[in-house]
Amino acid sequence: MSTTTELKQGIREHKGQFSLHVLLVFATGLTIGSERAVVPVLGRDVLGVESLFVIGSFVVSFGFVKALLNLYAGKWGGEYGRKPVLVLGWATALPLPIILIFAPSWGWISIGNVLLGINQALTWSMAINAKIDLAGPDQRGLAVGIDEAFGYAGVAAGAWITGLIAGQFSLRPEPFYFLAVVVLLAFLISIFLIEETVQYARAEIDDEGHHDANLPFVEVLQRATYGDRTLFAAAQAGHIEKFVDTLFWLAVPLYLTSEGVAIGAVGLVVGIHSAMYFLQIATGGLADRIGRRPPVIAGMFLAGGGVLGMVLVEGYFMWALLSAASGLGMALLYPNLMTVPSDAAHPTWRATGMGVYRMWRDSGYGVGAILIGLSMEFVTVEAAFCMTAILMFLSGAVVYVWMEETHPDFGTHEPPAPATGSAPGTASGD
Repeated sequence: MSTTTELKQGIREHKGQFSLHVLLVFATGLTIGSERAVVPVLGRDVLGVESLFVIGSFVVSFGFVKALLNLYAGKWGGEYGRKPVLVLGWATALPLPIILIFAPSWGWISIGNVLLGINQALTWSMAINAKIDLAGPDQRGLAVGIDEAFGYAGVAAGAWITGLIAGQFSLRPEPFYFLAVVVLLAFLISIFLIEETVQYARAEIDDEGHHDANLPFVEVLQRATYGDRTLFAAAQAGHIEKFVDTLFWLAVPLYLTSEGVAIGAVGLVVGIHSAMYFLQIATGGLADRIGRRPPVIAGMFLAGGGVLGMVLVEGYFMWALLSAASGLGMALLYPNLMTVPSDAAHPTWRATGMGVYRMWRDSGYGVGAILIGLSMEFVTVEAAFCMTAILMFLSGAVVYVWMEETHPDFGTHEPPAPATGSAPGTASGD
């Protein structure tokens, strides 16, 4: 196609726009990170919520909303372009700081987290798709690694900064003034500085008549959920690994404060875990060289081991060390799980396929919050850590048995044969 020569891909070739998208995904991380250390303690100590399961409800509302919107964000990004969806995502977050500052009850916090779920689904989905558009197939793993590294660096920074502010002043309103500045600046950058990138994905298409091109939306949903063992293995692993993220959002602050750790120090432990995600720049690039499968398998078992270890030891240094170990495991698995559906999808439905993966992955926030909340409420907080670790080990075993290598150059994965009677060209994701 002529557009392939006209539209050159590569991170260096698009360093300006690529850098802006890196800045925006950092802001996306800051937005969710601003809740990590402060909001669970706010519910217990300021709003008087005694039930640990009820405290977990704000993660449930966030998780299921984000999961559903992930499914459609990819589809919308293909139909309408990345920029309109990105702007909408940041517009949705504008009321969030106001709600967190003035919320009179925990129900309002849950409503605010519905907006947070929409914001995170739309902005992070478009951030990763835009980077993949600009980078091209040869740098796909690196692009995903950079995206997730800076996104979770933002989560770490947000948790640390708001924890410091809360320790210096109070649990509210001061930490959420910082959040308000982040959201407003990101909204303005999205409107005035970001350019559309969907045309680069379309330029990759040189075999639109291929049987795997232009799959209908429902067929993409089926393929990425259960029709392909490799994609199923990735989806279930993505779902379970979100239990670790939920644990550090919900259970770790409550566990550490119950052990007498100050809120500022809790923010540091949570921040250390998220800061390890910055290594995704290296682990994403590593997977471009050795494949996706090895770092995913190693990461599942390392993250589970770090979580389990946190309730088997005592002392701030050991908690911080094991927080880092679980974060390293997440850095190994996280970007490379996401690259699997990107590798396996035809460019005509790649954004939609990634949306399906992200739906199943982020529904793990909601399911994880329910199970972790019930464990804390009816067993012990420590039981939530043990449950999460066991599920990570089991999920890692599924990956080991079922997930094939999807690397574009030396992968062994082949897409399933087309369904009888299916015709290309009926729908598209990109």
